[in-house]
Amino acid sequence: MTVGAGIAVQEDGSLAALGATVLTEVRDNVLVTPAAGGGMLDGAFLGVRSAPAGSRSVFPVGKLRDLRFMCTFRFKMWWMTQRMGSSGRDIPVETQFFIVEAADGAREEQSAVYTVFLPILEGSFRAVLQGNEDDELEICLESGDPAVESFEGTHLVYVGAGSDPFEVITNAVKAVERHLQTFSHREKKKMPDMLNWFGWCTWDAFYTDVTAQGVKEGLQSLEKGGAAPKFVIIDDGWQSVSMDPAGTACISDNAANFANRLYNIKENYKFQKNGRKGHREDDPANGLAHIVSEIKGKHELKYGVRLYVYVWHAITGYWGGVRPGSDGMEHYQSKIQYPVSSPGVHKNEPCAAFDSIAANGLGLVNPDKVFSFYNELHSYLASAGIDGVKVDVQNILESLGAGHGGRVLLTRKYQQALEASIARNFRNNDIISCMSHNTDNLYSSKRTVVVRASDDFWPRDPASHTIHIASVAYNTVFLGEFMQPDWDMFHSVHPMAEYHAAARAVGGCAIYVSDKPGNHDFDLLRKLVLPDGSILRAKLPGRPTRDCLFSDPARDGKSILKIWNLNTHSGVIGAFNCQGAGWCRAGKKNLIHDVQPGTITGAVRGRDVSRLPEVAGDGWNGDVIVYSHVAGEVTVLPKDAALPVTLKPREYEVFTVVPLKRLANGASFAPIGLIRMFNSGGAVTEVSYYDEAGLEVKVRGAGTVGAYSSARPKSVAVDSEVVDFSYDDGTGLVTLEVGVPERELYSWTVSIEY
Repeated sequence: MTVGAGIAVQEDGSLAALGATVLTEVRDNVLVTPAAGGGMLDGAFLGVRSAPAGSRSVFPVGKLRDLRFMCTFRFKMWWMTQRMGSSGRDIPVETQFFIVEAADGAREEQSAVYTVFLPILEGSFRAVLQGNEDDELEICLESGDPAVESFEGTHLVYVGAGSDPFEVITNAVKAVERHLQTFSHREKKKMPDMLNWFGWCTWDAFYTDVTAQGVKEGLQSLEKGGAAPKFVIIDDGWQSVSMDPAGTACISDNAANFANRLYNIKENYKFQKNGRKGHREDDPANGLAHIVSEIKGKHELKYGVRLYVYVWHAITGYWGGVRPGSDGMEHYQSKIQYPVSSPGVHKNEPCAAFDSIAANGLGLVNPDKVFSFYNELHSYLASAGIDGVKVDVQNILESLGAGHGGRVLLTRKYQQALEASIARNFRNNDIISCMSHNTDNLYSSKRTVVVRASDDFWPRDPASHTIHIASVAYNTVFLGEFMQPDWDMFHSVHPMAEYHAAARAVGGCAIYVSDKPGNHDFDLLRKLVLPDGSILRAKLPGRPTRDCLFSDPARDGKSILKIWNLNTHSGVIGAFNCQGAGWCRAGKKNLIHDVQPGTITGAVRGRDVSRLPEVAGDGWNGDVIVYSHVAGEVTVLPKDAALPVTLKPREYEVFTVVPLKRLANGASFAPIGLIRMFNSGGAVTEVSYYDEAGLEVKVRGAGTVGAYSSARPKSVAVDSEVVDFSYDDGTGLVTLEVGVPERELYSWTVSIEY
């Protein structure tokens, strides 16, 4: 028997985790090595013995049958999505995260054992998982450079197990962090302040036709309606780019020309003061600095809150890279290379962007000069008042490893240079990582802490919207261990606007729109954005509830997707009917498979918020109140009781879940928060209980404050001034109004006496 702490290959050839059989007929050459140090009692590494050398190899491990699993795999070069199944043949190529639910049959009462498999990096090689027709789980190992063939093969996949799936996943990623020492867990990273404020992105508003005037109009339009953005992303369209004379253009619908290359690090004429095509303005004050200075001057006045301004660029400068020999850029030593995709990626969805880059080649900056490139670019941007960058197209590096020691080493060199430049030029770790869903990037990121969570918000693709919400939630199970996932922009005026908005409210992510100027739903935005421009951001990355992890809310026709998160004094659950559309493995694209998906039912319980005891305080007995945002109803739920939920196609509900506190006078109380907001409980910043006479709740923002009380309060005061309040004897709902504070991030003190 080969033993790894809690993970063992038994004499019958099965792989067991904490007594539960996970794989059978494990191959003889599979090696199990205990994870050493750091208290890793229930983890081990899988590898192979005596493997032949090669730049790409596939190793069968063992058979998976009749056990539920959830995985995230790359369906495109750039992005992951989820897949559920129960046998090895269901495991797609390019699987980067894999969790299995099994039962410990050795105990009298069988309990679930959750086993996570993390394919990792070893030297110059990257491992992923896949399945074969014999139901075997396989390890696919590749370097991305035909000349790099030698590997050790002993530490290819980390396996961890336990009874709480979220703890197992966190502990597994932290174990890999200690082993590799090439990346940092999200908890160790500095979060940029822009996450706490409402934002606007120029992409869907203008695409690459964005101008300085358009940026001004977009900000003014939102501010005029009372939803002033406090961060803006000037997306693709500001840079100095053009095609090579012999290049072949590739312009998809509302997209960039992927054949373009960067020929100057400064802005194009559209962002120069009095700029005109064909003329370059040399005075930096008349470049980006003039528009940044103007919009910050206008939009930082109210409340004194700064406006964060980000700009977009590709990790290689632009889609087609940096043009070799461009004036002033010769020292970057850019050379044309032709990317080659991994066979696993090639089997999944085709990509026009990659095909264009492969045909035209990419001007790759010499890896030894890439820090100089980033530093000069970011230094210029910082001098113009830019606060941070969205760095896109990151996974392209995996296809350019030939001649550079392979994909892992090339990616790591670029990531190290990028993060060093960000640290030098932007003070708040201001970077958003995008199109970066490969483990080459994730296991090489020490500082970057915001990552786009899924494929884009596609406003004109009706199949994409339910898919988007399911994908961001399940991808976050894995990505959220490395970074704070960004669930992307959306439109406030759109048939699915409320659906998207509700998801962002429970996601713990940045909240930003890409509305065209003058095209806004301010009633919707007021459910997300406070008058000072701040948002009620939940504390964690939003993830599916434990009972949803292995169900398929997009395809099974019966399951509701529930996403949980945590506030300072409450939990929040978003429930979504995502049925009817999914990524089709045959068609290699998103498809509507049920044009009339049915109404589905489920239930919400207090325990759905996995970490609710952390905010409940001592002596909590498990009882909660649940406030339903759409229904406007308050329900008292005893421990383990269930609240039924019924959702029609593309419907949602948001539940604020608050631990019930028994007061000294015998009454029960729970602060809900701002009940007109999607994430009501995010407004509650502090709760203090006194003697049986009363309590204080601090609430941030403006609007209707709600709380549950089993007894009618004697009086309610706001900042020591007695105010009118309403009390519903039937439900116990207490409501009162608070005005717009004069200071940003101000919390009103609501005093309740009995």
